[in-house]
Amino acid sequence: MKNPLSSKYSEEENQRLVKQALEGDQSALDQLIRLHQPFIYNVAWKMAHDPNDALDLTQEVLIKVITKLSQFNFNSSFRTWLYRIVTNEFLQTKRRQGEQQFSSLDEYGARLDSIPNPDLTREEEITYQELSKEMQIRCMSGMLMCLNREQRLIYILGDTFGVDHKIGAEIFNVSPQNFRIKLHRARKDLYNFMNNKCGLVNKSNPCRCPKKTKALIPMGLLDANNMQFNISEKNRIEDYVEEEHMNLMDSIEDKYVALFRQHPTREDFGEKTVIREILEDEDIMKYLE
Repeated sequence: MKNPLSSKYSEEENQRLVKQALEGDQSALDQLIRLHQPFIYNVAWKMAHDPNDALDLTQEVLIKVITKLSQFNFNSSFRTWLYRIVTNEFLQTKRRQGEQQFSSLDEYGARLDSIPNPDLTREEEITYQELSKEMQIRCMSGMLMCLNREQRLIYILGDTFGVDHKIGAEIFNVSPQNFRIKLHRARKDLYNFMNNKCGLVNKSNPCRCPKKTKALIPMGLLDANNMQFNISEKNRIEDYVEEEHMNLMDSIEDKYVALFRQHPTREDFGEKTVIREILEDEDIMKYLE
């Protein structure tokens, strides 16, 4: 997946496609949406917890971008203009189902503690391997949901997707220093929680994904035939994160950041995609006339 927030990204390509789209070239608009849809969706997926909510949120954002496209003045970066719209939509959208399941990290920690840690045989470890990965990703997604929306989005962009602090500052319309401070706070909250709870970050913690998996299966809360996070995708977030961006917190180890970056991404949206639905909607397309 091409990362439209990469420092190597071509702004010229963006503006060329915008000009052609505003001149009535539907194929240019199709290309523009296809270029940005995967990244928007994968950020939305981490923001919303639920993949269906993420798809709805992506569609709402893309519709908002298209209906405002004529307002772009070409005097600034299209990337910044577009992702400010994305950020505002993500921060202001109605509360979705995923957000309603979580409140605070303290409450979430208590829920995790209430799940037993049964012993596992070697055969069970092998049997539950894929479902344990689902448990891990679902659990970490829940941690993100306990952050407020601004913290969550700043962490997703700044750490998980490795967005440069200067680009992040432009998107949130704050100074680079302020962006770094906000990211520092989000990192600190997540790191403190995981260091105190997660056995993947701190081996002295008793919490283990395979053990929690074994406990949740008979409760009907984990199903190998209905995995939403451990999907069979080849790509991971870490595949396109730029490692040369400034390290924003040298004093905190990056192990937990690496865990978030191992999560899968989605690129294939099927034949009847969000793009097709938008381009075939006359009420939306009239904004480009």
